[in-house]
Amino acid sequence: MQFGWEFALLDGIQAVFGSAWGDWFWPVYTHLGSGGILWIALILWVLLVKKEKKRGIIAILALLLCLVIGNGFLKNLVQRPRPFSYLPNLTLLIAPPQDYSFPSGHTMSSFAAAYALSLGQSTRKKVLLYVLAAAMAFSRLYLYVHFPTDILAGVVLGLAMGVLAKKVVYDAEKKR
Repeated sequence: MQFGWEFALLDGIQAVFGSAWGDWFWPVYTHLGSGGILWIALILWVLLVKKEKKRGIIAILALLLCLVIGNGFLKNLVQRPRPFSYLPNLTLLIAPPQDYSFPSGHTMSSFAAAYALSLGQSTRKKVLLYVLAAAMAFSRLYLYVHFPTDILAGVVLGLAMGVLAKKVVYDAEKKR
């Protein structure tokens, strides 16, 4: 099979981490990544409670870049089927996503937002944000909706979108 090692990793995740608790928790957690719910809530908190306009704007821009470049362009360019589509007897714990697999939009937006929201923060807060992002990525593997390389691409692209958003906002600030 063309995705042999990737299926082996997905199966290994189930063998090691599969549990009744995981079957309950990971679908709930992954749902928080749908439409960026978790990250939008954190961005609103940064904007409204912390009153940190620049960090919030960078995070919003990073998510928009992920939406346009990752979900809008790359998914449709690559058109990679999801892992569960190769396993007709697999019972998914969530509704089957209808879009393509590569790159992982949940992972990409999570790492983009984590990067942007961690700017200027303490090491402890940075670690927390990246743990939340990594957990989102893991949830997609646990649920068999992404291949490991979809996740890897999501991490790299998400960080790149965060860096690009920061550059755009800082460059715009310099021009004022």
